[in-house]
Amino acid sequence: MVKIVTAPLVISLFQARPLLDARKKGLDSTVSSPDLGVSRVRVELYTEGVVFPGHEPLSWDGLEAVARAETSCFMRGDDGALVKIQAFSEKTDRPVSLYPTVGAPTVLVAGRSMHRIKGTDPWADTVQKIKAVGAGTGRVLDTCTGLGYTAILAARTAASVETVEFDPKVSDIARFNPWSRELFDNPKITRHFGDSFDVIDGFPDGAFSRIIHDPPEFALAGHLYSLEFHRKLFRALAKGGRLFHYIGNPESTSGKRNTAGVIKRLKEAGFINVVEAKAAFGVSARKGG
Repeated sequence: MVKIVTAPLVISLFQARPLLDARKKGLDSTVSSPDLGVSRVRVELYTEGVVFPGHEPLSWDGLEAVARAETSCFMRGDDGALVKIQAFSEKTDRPVSLYPTVGAPTVLVAGRSMHRIKGTDPWADTVQKIKAVGAGTGRVLDTCTGLGYTAILAARTAASVETVEFDPKVSDIARFNPWSRELFDNPKITRHFGDSFDVIDGFPDGAFSRIIHDPPEFALAGHLYSLEFHRKLFRALAKGGRLFHYIGNPESTSGKRNTAGVIKRLKEAGFINVVEAKAAFGVSARKGG
């Protein structure tokens, strides 16, 4: 991937299309975002292209290419070119890329979105997961980092957050995502690399007041839905602590089947108050004590 400067320009069709519309209207300036909607700045429109504050001009041809790319986000490299934020993971033998939405982007792994994007956006999706487990003020475990939205939102109330990512390439993609900056800057967040199935064994019994388990779909990580892993979650959760387990659309055939199976296994592992959290597409549970 192209080496980029600090705070690179990162855009998608959701920035490019309005800029092209402003050009058609004959405007000489407009408001846009240099970071996928995190912030807004005034930009100048010239014959040769668009100028964001602190950046070299973007050509209209480049913006038209971005506007046509419905499944990609782009960053401005040191050489001035706009390049897709994507990579290929040797660890999983799968492509990984940043996928735009009107708000926070999601990450695609082998073409599968790691967040809900139908009728919501990845940030709002994560807010629902946090609500399902309740804001924690102690130590929180986020089992699957991804773009770090769960860790970032949990850290706003928690004393500390431990977050685990399996694929280093996903972490590389997150570094280019403006919405993920707090994942790398917030001192309350500690990042770990490896399979959560194994990494969790390194934490003491009862270490966490909250665990947010947001695994990929069952087809990609079936072992993270197993009774053995649920028992590991139970061991690491403090007495009275709460767990949220993401599953998927509870109205789909596979969602209904997987939800029933997860509820059964969580109860077998020792959890109580195991109930569906439909708004968050998962299940919440508690450890007695």
